[in-house]
Amino acid sequence: MITHIQGKLTEKNPTDVVIDCQGIGYRINISMHTYSQIPDNENLRLYTHLQVKEDSHTLFGFSSLAEREIFRLLISVSGIGASTARVMLSSLTPKQVREGIASENVTLIQSVKGIGLKTAQRVIIELKDKVLKVYDIDEVSVLKSNTNKDEALSALEVLGFSKKQAEKVIDKIINNQPEANAETLIKEALKNL
Repeated sequence: MITHIQGKLTEKNPTDVVIDCQGIGYRINISMHTYSQIPDNENLRLYTHLQVKEDSHTLFGFSSLAEREIFRLLISVSGIGASTARVMLSSLTPKQVREGIASENVTLIQSVKGIGLKTAQRVIIELKDKVLKVYDIDEVSVLKSNTNKDEALSALEVLGFSKKQAEKVIDKIINNQPEANAETLIKEALKNL
């Protein structure tokens, strides 16, 4: 019903903003990702999703159409409500969520507070085909980066590092250098372990 709101930014918090649109102030719930994308200038436009419940009407705002689309995909999954989807988009960028689903990275999805193993698996099962189709992600490229990560993890385990600790470090490196090969991942990880 309300697809976007544009107006004067009157209040900015990590969890919500207030936009004055011709004298009416709209409180819009946002993710940390959107918060980091919002400039401090007065004029602001957010893409929105209106959630209508029996006892409330809640607006969720997004800095990009892509983030709103990921949010809508997430809330279509049984067991994922608007709050959980917002937490996911606060913990991970929309791109990380997309790629995590496409590459069936249960660990990444499960790393979000409040998401257990079964819910993470359900998100992947229900959304993988949609994500691959909507974003036209090539499964080969997803598997390639996953192979580099697996090779690096395997090597670090052989060197005596715990898998969990090594995986955290490697995930951070991949976020900063998505094109890094296995050798680069291992070298960077060794500096941080």
